[in-house]
Amino acid sequence: MKLTQGCKRICLAGMAAALVLMAGCGSKSPLDPKNPVSLTVWHYYNGSQQTAFDTLVEEFNNTVGREKGIYVQSYSQGSVSDLETAVRDSINGKVGAQSMPDIFSSYADTAYEVEQQGALADLSAYLTEEELALYVDSYIEEGRIAADGTLRIFPTAKSTEIMLINKTDWEPFAAATGASLEDLKTIEGVAATAKAYYEWTDGLTPNVPGDGRAFYGRDAVANYFIIGMQQLGVELFHVENGEVTLNTPKEELYRLWENYYVPIVKGYFGAYGRFRSDDVKTGDILAYTGSTSSAMYFPDQVERDNGSYAIDYAVMDAPIFEGGRHYAVQQGAGMVVSKSDQRREYASVEFLKWFTQAENNLQFGSVSGYLPVRKEANNVGQLDKVIAEKELSVAPKTYDCLSAIFTQMGEMTLYTNKSFRNGSAARKVLEYNLADQAAADREKVAQAVAGGAQLEEAAAPYVTQEAFEKWYNDFCNALNAAVNGQ
Repeated sequence: MKLTQGCKRICLAGMAAALVLMAGCGSKSPLDPKNPVSLTVWHYYNGSQQTAFDTLVEEFNNTVGREKGIYVQSYSQGSVSDLETAVRDSINGKVGAQSMPDIFSSYADTAYEVEQQGALADLSAYLTEEELALYVDSYIEEGRIAADGTLRIFPTAKSTEIMLINKTDWEPFAAATGASLEDLKTIEGVAATAKAYYEWTDGLTPNVPGDGRAFYGRDAVANYFIIGMQQLGVELFHVENGEVTLNTPKEELYRLWENYYVPIVKGYFGAYGRFRSDDVKTGDILAYTGSTSSAMYFPDQVERDNGSYAIDYAVMDAPIFEGGRHYAVQQGAGMVVSKSDQRREYASVEFLKWFTQAENNLQFGSVSGYLPVRKEANNVGQLDKVIAEKELSVAPKTYDCLSAIFTQMGEMTLYTNKSFRNGSAARKVLEYNLADQAAADREKVAQAVAGGAQLEEAAAPYVTQEAFEKWYNDFCNALNAAVNGQ
């Protein structure tokens, strides 16, 4: 796609190329404190996350920024999708669009699209090998989306998945049935526990058959596919040189179908609100798997039509498949720098390096629930030190989630697939294809049960091998079409 006026800074890149390479080799700074450069940053942070980010920006401007001649202005664009739309409008020169920011938050798939248009700066030119080695290796590797392997995404804050449980309502169920939190370490164990919970809650009202409640839900079904397959030894999207090969073996996908679709259809799992933390708040589920950054949204009470009550919580690792390898999702947007000129790009990287220093990154993470990106910062000791020195007020749920992940970092392997063309479309198939079908089929089963059918009888047509085969073929066709841009 041809670049337009919205990205006019890019034309300066050729003249600055040689200077850029020199800047990365320790040459004199192109900055002048007497003539500061003003940078704009676009992000999608809101609420306490935005406050935490803005606080750090202000600190930078008053200290290192003032000393070096850099002034940063940050703007929230609303949601992730709002931010992506604003960036695309700027690049394409849409009437009324704002000029491209110097820095903006971006997930890998979106950054890959922008990089294909030649609009991102090569960050490798501004970072030495010693500086790159300070960051978690897989975070740096995720940012190497350019065809030549150079860095385009600066890791600034990451997350993985965690399991959060309504401990208050779990305890009477566990006492009555012998269920154990240990059962929730595997995906199969979660499914079995959810079945037991449905049957137990159904039995609490013997005069109202078929009114059992769901136990569990999960955010980001796409992660379930990508990480679940990885745990089972299959890389769903194998990418080399920007070209993707799909790996969709039937046996492994059956295990995913059996442990997500079937429990949804039978009412053992649920998905009702926008996020599963919403479903915990309404009492529709007891537990969910979601991002570490979702901890701040886990409710302090359940609110039902007949009243509300306070709840306690428990934090556990995200469950993995029985016999599977301990992979966990690596997610979270990084920051990219718009291609412009040496002075602006250099200044942008200086800010990002400061923001990701251990104490600054942990200060942001302790409020937002994001993981720090430098190796030295990923431990409880450093977290406690920053909280004490900065006198931070950290929500217990956020602290517990971060410390749980820090404790497990050495035992898990963080994974995200490499970027590829049409990656966003492929991920949408993972996110919605099975989940939408499960929701629709659950509605039919629920209607049959309400009409007097037994649950197993009502669900039977949907959970057969033939039903799986049909879904499997439809799924593979949809995924192939998405990858091929159809």
